[in-house]
Amino acid sequence: MKSKLYEYDVIIEQDENKVFVVSVPALPGCHTEGDTMEEAMDNIREAVELYLEHSREKVENPMRFVAVKKLSFQRSSVAGA
Repeated sequence: MKSKLYEYDVIIEQDENKVFVVSVPALPGCHTEGDTMEEAMDNIREAVELYLEHSREKVENPMRFVAVKKLSFQRSSVAGA
């Protein structure tokens, strides 16, 4: 049996408890976490495999990673809000 190589961009964040949270933008709802970066990456690999195994539709990677940008802005106070 021939195996296929899958590649997905993942987003890795760290929450206020220092837990690594990983998500796959191309696979809605596919996310996990881990106490270390390595654990989080192992967990997301398993989550993606399960996602693809149970997906009813053919899943492709339609998005191509371009960049991460920081958005900064100020909000003015609104009376009564």
